[in-house]
Amino acid sequence: MSYVALTQDDQVVSSDIVVSAAWSNNQYTLSSFFTSSTQESSTTGKFYLDVYQTSSASADASVQFSIAWGDLNGSGSSYFNSAVPNITPSKDIYGQYRALILGDENSKFMFNTTSGSNQIAVISVARDKYKQAFNPGSLTLTLKSGSNQISLTDNSQVQTSATFINSVQYYTLVSGAAGVVFSTNDTPSGSYGYVFPDLGTILLNPNALSLTSSLGGLDAIFDTSTAAASTTPNSPNNRQIFQMISGSTGGISLQASEVISSNYLFCRARNSENNYTANPTIIDTNGNLIYNQLIYSPVTYITTVGLYNDNNELLAVAKLSKPLQKDFTKEALVRVKLSY
Repeated sequence: MSYVALTQDDQVVSSDIVVSAAWSNNQYTLSSFFTSSTQESSTTGKFYLDVYQTSSASADASVQFSIAWGDLNGSGSSYFNSAVPNITPSKDIYGQYRALILGDENSKFMFNTTSGSNQIAVISVARDKYKQAFNPGSLTLTLKSGSNQISLTDNSQVQTSATFINSVQYYTLVSGAAGVVFSTNDTPSGSYGYVFPDLGTILLNPNALSLTSSLGGLDAIFDTSTAAASTTPNSPNNRQIFQMISGSTGGISLQASEVISSNYLFCRARNSENNYTANPTIIDTNGNLIYNQLIYSPVTYITTVGLYNDNNELLAVAKLSKPLQKDFTKEALVRVKLSY
């Protein structure tokens, strides 16, 4: 074994954007949707509805995304305490995303209108599915209500400059598929919603979805009455959004992206180095070489490169795919890639 100190010239750092399918089993399009009755009827079910790629009883079941309904006035979900009206999970959801995105507890989500919206529907993709961010232009969200169906995508491919809400980058949901925009026209109730790639969140505008098909909507009906909220055990609107997704013919298509940083280390073995083996079995009990040819024509085979710190502690090991022959007539350059 021999040691060679690495210099600054022997290493370089590089970053690459890696794009992959967002859903389990490396699926780009999610077309099978399942929920858990246990989760839906639990305390968490009052706030959100988890969606799986297979039955929640299956061993490989994994949460793909969650659906939540937010209402500024608390409509569409049950009261925490019947003696305290309008304090509901839906009001908490609206406040949570308002604080996260808008950063102002007195603001409303505008959706390209001046009046703002009191309701939002949230699709929050599981963190392990979208990695660091959505890959812009990869989204296709198909929604169906009754006989009406629309396909939505983000407008990243036609947007000329980056747009932000309180330093959070977003794209607008428009009619289209996989980044191909069919129409950028807003409905009378504003856009269909926003996509926040770094948050893994799709924000739908229920007012636009509630419009008739002639106005670009789905004629969808959501529970926004405070009277129903007092008797509804869990948010029916979460279930409504789920049915609009699961009942469509397209489902959800999405790609995840992440930045992978790599440190490339160039380990060099010059012609005069690494030619003598350190294997003790080549020496007899008297300290003489068993194979005299190793004196004048030594040959070694490099199989492993170890990376050590200044304290001689092994930090990483790189295995070669096959032994690399080395003698005085050869030089070797092994590139080691450390990704993180």
